[in-house]
Amino acid sequence: MIQVTINGQNESLDEGLSVLALLQGRELAGKRLAVERNGEIVPKGRHGEVMLAEGDRLEIVVAVGGG
Repeated sequence: MIQVTINGQNESLDEGLSVLALLQGRELAGKRLAVERNGEIVPKGRHGEVMLAEGDRLEIVVAVGGG
């Protein structure tokens, strides 16, 4: 298990988890969103290859449509 912070909340996650796997587990994959890892945006095309590590700080922002 690794400890990460997601949107200000400390969480324990399995080791070897990619950004994409995290999003899939939260039913967020395929939605319009932005992921920031340790202060840097993770491009959507790299979600499957960027692996989470001990101490990572993530911000996940989901775009909301409407007017």
